[in-house]
Amino acid sequence: MTTPVNRSVTNSALLTTSLPQGLLRALIRSDTAGEGLSPLLVSELKVLARTPNLLVACNYGGTLSDAEGTSLVTLPVGSAAVALRALAALPNTHAAVISGRSLRDLAAVSRLPAEVLLVGSHGAEFDMAFAYSQPPGTTAVLHDVRAALTEVVRAEKDFRIERIERKPLAVALRLIALAPDVVARLTAKAEQIAKDHGLYFIVDGSVLDLSVVEPSKGHALERLRSELGISAALYAGDGPSDEFALATLRGPDLGLRVGEGPAPDGHRVRDPEAFAMVLAVLFELRRAWLFGEDAVGLERHSLLGDGSSTALVTPDAKICWMTHPLPDSGSLFAHILGGDAAGHFSVEPLNTSRVLGQRYVDNTMIVETRWADVTVTDYLEQSGSGITNLVRVLSGTGAARIVFAPRPDYTNAPFSMEVRGSELHVLGTSDPIVLHAPGVGFSVSTDGRHATATAEVNLRNGPVVLNLRCGDTDHFVLDPAGEADRRAAVAARSREWVRKLELPTVKPSLVRRSALVLRAMVHEPTGGVLAAPTTSLPEGIGGIRNWDYRYCWLRDGSMTVKALVDLGSTQEAEGFLRWLGGILEKAPGPEWLHPLYSVSGNSMATEATIESLPGYAGSRPVRIGNAADHQVQLDVFGPIADLIHGLSERHGWLTDFEWELLGQMAGAVMARWQEPDHGIWEARRPPRHHVYTKVMCWVTLDRALRTAARHGRIPDPRWETVAATIREEVLRKGWDEEEASYTVAYDSPDLDAAVLHIGLSGLLDVDDRRFMKTVSAVERVLRVGPTVFRYRYDDGLPGMEGGFHICTTWLIEAYVAVGRLDDARELFGQLVNLVGPTGLLPEEYDPGTETHLGNHPQAYSHLGLIRCAQRLDRHQVQES
Repeated sequence: MTTPVNRSVTNSALLTTSLPQGLLRALIRSDTAGEGLSPLLVSELKVLARTPNLLVACNYGGTLSDAEGTSLVTLPVGSAAVALRALAALPNTHAAVISGRSLRDLAAVSRLPAEVLLVGSHGAEFDMAFAYSQPPGTTAVLHDVRAALTEVVRAEKDFRIERIERKPLAVALRLIALAPDVVARLTAKAEQIAKDHGLYFIVDGSVLDLSVVEPSKGHALERLRSELGISAALYAGDGPSDEFALATLRGPDLGLRVGEGPAPDGHRVRDPEAFAMVLAVLFELRRAWLFGEDAVGLERHSLLGDGSSTALVTPDAKICWMTHPLPDSGSLFAHILGGDAAGHFSVEPLNTSRVLGQRYVDNTMIVETRWADVTVTDYLEQSGSGITNLVRVLSGTGAARIVFAPRPDYTNAPFSMEVRGSELHVLGTSDPIVLHAPGVGFSVSTDGRHATATAEVNLRNGPVVLNLRCGDTDHFVLDPAGEADRRAAVAARSREWVRKLELPTVKPSLVRRSALVLRAMVHEPTGGVLAAPTTSLPEGIGGIRNWDYRYCWLRDGSMTVKALVDLGSTQEAEGFLRWLGGILEKAPGPEWLHPLYSVSGNSMATEATIESLPGYAGSRPVRIGNAADHQVQLDVFGPIADLIHGLSERHGWLTDFEWELLGQMAGAVMARWQEPDHGIWEARRPPRHHVYTKVMCWVTLDRALRTAARHGRIPDPRWETVAATIREEVLRKGWDEEEASYTVAYDSPDLDAAVLHIGLSGLLDVDDRRFMKTVSAVERVLRVGPTVFRYRYDDGLPGMEGGFHICTTWLIEAYVAVGRLDDARELFGQLVNLVGPTGLLPEEYDPGTETHLGNHPQAYSHLGLIRCAQRLDRHQVQES
């Protein structure tokens, strides 16, 4: 048997530096962009993730595992195995390992599940039977080759080998060389043996293969492509034999070099740990596309609000989220959490065309969506407590299709629909729901559990007014001719409120929009303030960090209305304090306040999951309720005290009611400040002495003392002593000398963006070197590009999350405070660039995948933007 010798020699050694388990992002050699993947690589992964039929293939040793060669102890990197298996489990997604090992060895060592296809012998061995289909003389040839190699090794004293392995189709030798000349000598002798016996000779890293079959990883990749109907492939490898597979890549395919060596298209990752992270990112992108193909970017949704109800609108005028009658009630439309099957109210032109744009009508919460021949104008109109009144006006010169598909109570409530003249009645629900649609002829269909109404309208005959009214509908009569006046009245109320705001000169339009968003978070009938109007929009695509934010956190609510006070609007703060007073009347004492309540002031129900909804972009579970209600969060008194202090400063007076509330907050701190708690971030782990919490306890007493001094009130004589004690303890116990920073808790070296408040609150002078070092530490450890992460430590929950916009704004404020104005302006500009097309911000941003995350819009994000613009404006005025 005479076959040509295929020689490929490399002396390159693989980098084997391992990355810490749980690191959020791989360290990328030629694709470095901060701590994330380069924009080019991320862009190509996004394209790959959207491939109809995807193949992810790679080498084993040195690519998927930390070691190469024939050793039986080289298991794959754990996270890589998990990610590869997860990819293989996705629809229309295939995973394969193409290795130089024998198929039997590869299966035994890798322990990969059956979902991952295994190909051995450098791409020749697809199944165990292949080894037994070779000619009878093959066994004898390989026996002779092994004997010859053994003689060479015995004759050379300078050789150290792991072992000589007999494969079904080859003999392999792993060499650990002490010097290059030794490598060359053994390589030459092994190559001669291969030539003498008519075998292929392969040098792959430290492994020498004398094989009956030609190395064919490229052929194997092509075979998999053909048999599986692959649209695009990713291939990653670290050795010369992988070049054959990489050479077959084309079109949207993507190749990666793991370790040293030539990198296809410049893409190289440092080691198998880094490659594991690439697989994880690809999995998240792929899963989001497969399960959320219609999932619109969170930042592109617009909010409707009337001070009582809220709704979300997609860029193509689909009402994708609305609840009734309260923010935390069951959903009527939940498309954002489950697609069409979860309920929606859609309008689209009959003549298919692209949306030309979506915008808010100036200084209002009225949203206008335009196509070439159809315009949809949406708003919520105040109609009394317990009533949700959604108005949709269709105008233009074309024709439009309307689809009304409510799915009450997160799709769990069966119902029917009935056309009654110009009204469409939803039957079987606890509250009456009627769609008033004069001149529209609906056709109703049902699947036996849920009904859907559709209609087509010609707008050449004039605008069509759709009024969805939930609640008391008995005495409501829709006059389409009067809709313009109704809309004008809604706009006038909004513009009158905006006119009174004191806007900074820095980004005034964004500040104005943020103020309107915050005002929409205020539930006017009660005074409670939402953290966000949505639930379960994920902090990591495909992860479980999906929380319900449709409640009033005492912290978030105080900070929200304080931002409005700083802009000149005080009625929201007054309503919030009345709401809080009502809660305190029923509480056993202020020190026993819960961290959050429903907007009606009630304690929370048990956190539960909704199995009927698949979640945004497939991110499950969908949750209702929030278990943080059962936590101890002793920082909440500080923002309340700061609000009362700011409100009294704005008014120039302090009411007895406000002074009593302030005294109750100070009393709560006096009673409990020495206790550990769960902290601002609600980590689901045992309580600790959190630095931020202690700072807020100091803030409570400090603001109480300052307010008393300003308004001639007599404070408790103990407040000043305890405030000084708290301050001294925080400055001493909160500092970590090794980290050169204040840290998350007394017992931890971990960084936390919230510790920036040690200076922002006034507890520590901003010129103190310890605050400056803390700012530098947060910047160094937690900032990634345009965003700042809360922390990097294990919080007891699986999965990843993005950077928090509120943390980004804290760092901007800290930059301003320490005089780093250029850095503040630069980071503020990056934050502004992340704002959605209609001026809204969700909770988080992942710089690695360039994905907006978390509930939307988020009060924290918008109040932080307002504060930053105000602080930059003050310095801009000072400089001028």
